[in-house]
Amino acid sequence: MAITAAQVKELRDKTSVGMMDAKKALVEADGDLDKAIDLLREKGMAKAAKKGDRVAAEGMTAVAVKDNRAAIIELNSETDFVAGNAEFNELLRAVANTIVEFAPADVEAALALEVEAGQTLNDKIVGTTQITGEKITLRRFTVVEKADSENFGSYSHLAGSISALVVVDGASEAAAKDIAMHVAAIAPQYVSDDQVPAEVVAKEKEVQLASEDLAGKPDNIKEKMVDGRIKKFLAEISLLDQPFVKNGDQTVAQFIASQNGSVKSFVRYQVGDGLEKNVTDLAEEVAKQLG
Repeated sequence: MAITAAQVKELRDKTSVGMMDAKKALVEADGDLDKAIDLLREKGMAKAAKKGDRVAAEGMTAVAVKDNRAAIIELNSETDFVAGNAEFNELLRAVANTIVEFAPADVEAALALEVEAGQTLNDKIVGTTQITGEKITLRRFTVVEKADSENFGSYSHLAGSISALVVVDGASEAAAKDIAMHVAAIAPQYVSDDQVPAEVVAKEKEVQLASEDLAGKPDNIKEKMVDGRIKKFLAEISLLDQPFVKNGDQTVAQFIASQNGSVKSFVRYQVGDGLEKNVTDLAEEVAKQLG
């Protein structure tokens, strides 16, 4: 199949390899981006590549807490200019507070909630859209419940481009907030390595076994090396095994244990995660209008 310049650029952006290497990998993978990333990793050219981690859409995230319930939301706009204005941020807080109040089952149910007499949450969003001149959408949310013995910790980075919500058993709100700060900054994928799905581990093992630097080595040596790499991989994506962001001399597990607590769960939202943004070449658009 024909490989487009856009595909090559996307792969290059995700792996930091050269344009020619990106194109060769895409050709070999028949245009499959994920497969191309794996091929580059197998060749040792993109060891740190992460799939689907491009941040595209604009908007903000927020966390609202009410008693033993908390909600984390993502509200999208078309530009970061609108995401930073007063109307959008007022709407952001209103949406978060409404969702934590009523705990709707999904986005559709949330939009149907009546927030004022005769006005739904969707009406409120549409009203702000009319003021800003940009389409605004509620993309997603998660409602979390906790027990009286547990604490919520929340942290928003860069005015809400990233938010994290953590539930800690025991410890304190301050310790829970520290964990939330770590989650926002380091982006773990699971609380502990025993939560990592078997298929994720199997896929990583497959990639590592195909690494060019293992070619020709005896199977028993290869297995030992891959086992070590898998342990490192699991430690990198598991919250409890990561070096604590505020003190790299201890892991997150060691920090929370020192606070007489344990991490129960976390949710992390980053604006536009997994979405693509339309990139406009301003000079090109002006030229078209003048032409």
